[in-house]
Amino acid sequence: MLVAVRVRHGGAESKEHDDALVATFALSVTGRETTRLIAWSRELRAVHTRLRDALNLTRKAIAEDGEVAVASRELLLYCRGFCSALNGHHRGEDLVLFPALAAAHPHLKPVLATLSRDHSMLSYLLGELDTAVDRAADPGELVRHLDGVAALMESHFAYEERQLLSVLETLNLTADTHDALGPL
Repeated sequence: MLVAVRVRHGGAESKEHDDALVATFALSVTGRETTRLIAWSRELRAVHTRLRDALNLTRKAIAEDGEVAVASRELLLYCRGFCSALNGHHRGEDLVLFPALAAAHPHLKPVLATLSRDHSMLSYLLGELDTAVDRAADPGELVRHLDGVAALMESHFAYEERQLLSVLETLNLTADTHDALGPL
């Protein structure tokens, strides 16, 4: 990838002299640098895919065994893992990724505020699901909780991807992906 850069000679004494000393250079951006620029958008999509997969596994655990005690034990594994992963993802966005985006793109602050509110609502819904798992709620109730989480999660992911993917392709952020996007 070539990037054009105009360099102006600092010692020019006149307008004509100044214009004569303006040079354009083509700098080559290495493949690694280009890859880093677009990696944040790819990482976000990959995390969203893994979270969708985790939600589907949790649904499957409920559907495969209608016995409440067995379903609840399975959900302790699947749901707690899913809940922890989703909350960790949102924590990373709120603490690392969103502040970096707000600093680099102040016009996105209203979008980031909306996404953070979604994170808060999802955290509440995950807490309610966790409570239902703890009290061994029947599979129908657990599915309703998962449906609520899934509906908000999908809406949130779609909005986040529409609003942020192109910006993430140019974000120069040196943070660790686990810090910025969670443990997945």
